[in-house]
Amino acid sequence: MLSLQQLQQAQEEARRTGRRLGATLSRLGYVNDQALTQFVAKQYSLPSINLAEIEIDPTVLKLVPREICEKHQVLPIRRQGPTLVVAMADPSNIYAIDELKFLTQYNIEPVVASEASLETALARYYDKGPDLDSMIGEFDVDNVDFSAGGDADVNIVDLENQAGEAPVVKLCNAILLSAIKKQASDIHVEPYEKSFRVRFRIDGILQEEMRPPLKLRNAITSRLKIMASLDIAERRLPQDGRIKLKIGANREMDFRVSVLPTLFGEKIVMRLLDKSNLQLDMTKLGFDQGPLDHFKYAIKKPYGMVLVTGPTGSGKTTTLYSALSELNTTDCNISTAEDPVEFNLHGINQVQMHEDIGLNFATALRAFLRQDPNIIMVGEIRDFETAEIGVKAALTGHLVLSTLHTNDAPSTISRLLNMGIEPFLVTASVNLVVAQRLARRICADCKAPDEKHPEALAKLGMTEEQIKTATIMKGRGCPTCNNTGYKGRVALYEVMPFTDPLKELVLQGASAAEIKTEMIRGGVQSLRMAGLAKILAGMTTPEEILRTTVDD
Repeated sequence: MLSLQQLQQAQEEARRTGRRLGATLSRLGYVNDQALTQFVAKQYSLPSINLAEIEIDPTVLKLVPREICEKHQVLPIRRQGPTLVVAMADPSNIYAIDELKFLTQYNIEPVVASEASLETALARYYDKGPDLDSMIGEFDVDNVDFSAGGDADVNIVDLENQAGEAPVVKLCNAILLSAIKKQASDIHVEPYEKSFRVRFRIDGILQEEMRPPLKLRNAITSRLKIMASLDIAERRLPQDGRIKLKIGANREMDFRVSVLPTLFGEKIVMRLLDKSNLQLDMTKLGFDQGPLDHFKYAIKKPYGMVLVTGPTGSGKTTTLYSALSELNTTDCNISTAEDPVEFNLHGINQVQMHEDIGLNFATALRAFLRQDPNIIMVGEIRDFETAEIGVKAALTGHLVLSTLHTNDAPSTISRLLNMGIEPFLVTASVNLVVAQRLARRICADCKAPDEKHPEALAKLGMTEEQIKTATIMKGRGCPTCNNTGYKGRVALYEVMPFTDPLKELVLQGASAAEIKTEMIRGGVQSLRMAGLAKILAGMTTPEEILRTTVDD
């Protein structure tokens, strides 16, 4: 069933991942689960079981907590008098049997099941999130009556009453909890003419989660607006709010809520802000060592500008917070202007923007300069006024960190010039520009070698030598990654120090393309090159790099 070469490769992979040899053989596709289970059962003279063919009594499942099942890869199957039958991937695990015996006060009788089937069963029985479909079934849709036309006829008191009904409350809570469990970054609640849907953005990709009945549109929208302390009577203007959700004793989740009036009702987008998942260690963000050294050198300078650029949701705020965390010492005065303040950082003076009362980035920046600052962080440079004050601050002994919405590092310089900043001021103030993207990471649990396609790899920009030696990986799909093959994301960085040759080009009026050519000639790794490095390291796939980056 197995060649010596396959065995050695599996042993090496098992050592690297810390997984058992049998499970590794199965994941690499060398031995199928059924054959492996039968072999282990024969080895230990125990019966084997196919978990997909049985239904387990919920009272039996309650005997063993989910944490213990996941810790030892076990699952209680049935109770027979004083004996509890337990499915195990490794029946030689005496510690697991002893712990189960002590915990349940039953004699433990092991049976053999494959690790993959145990994972699926654990997700099926223990990891059940809110059953959204059954919750929708609780609604008596016939008793919910809204006008099919414009919302002007809807009674606000009725809306408040319906938004407070138990099924509506339960469904809205279920949507939020399901998004947290699935590690979504955004929730989209979208009304259309003949449908109403909820989508989650998971690892940067939108996935449809559910379709509540259309007649519940206003009740659900109103409930979410009430939770975010917004005006439910105002349905013609955009609104922004925040929902705070406490999970357990010490975990808090924030939802940044944006309401937008559309043709068929209000669309709500909620951005999830999980403080416990905020990664501030720069070495873990995805920086390679060379670019990280350049970045650290630039932020340690006493003055100048460091700009981070990329589209919405590319991780710019996390990168800036990481830099601030590195610079946050007792002898340093740091002030930030943010819209909105996403995470509270101890020791940093954070200011929330309020456009309606005239507190914008430019106003805050002017005030900061009278507050004896060492470091200033501006959430985003959107206009000439903010850019001008930021440049002047950088030229008068302050370190200024900010973001811009551009496609890559060279076009950031062109954007500043287009805003009206003089070229000589740009060259004098900017220390470094970082462009970044987030690519989906291959799921570690189902990672496997992929077939090479030399033409596609050459099109991506790989050399012939790289194509010959590269081992391209992909995710085969498993319960951990919801059968997508991807779990989590990895950042791609283009870190461009503003060197003298680049400054000379800017003063000569060079285009973004010319600046990029000089940047690459100077040894800077472009976004596409960073992506290729992540492919060669087995972190992501060629398809992801094609999706997130463009040719140099």
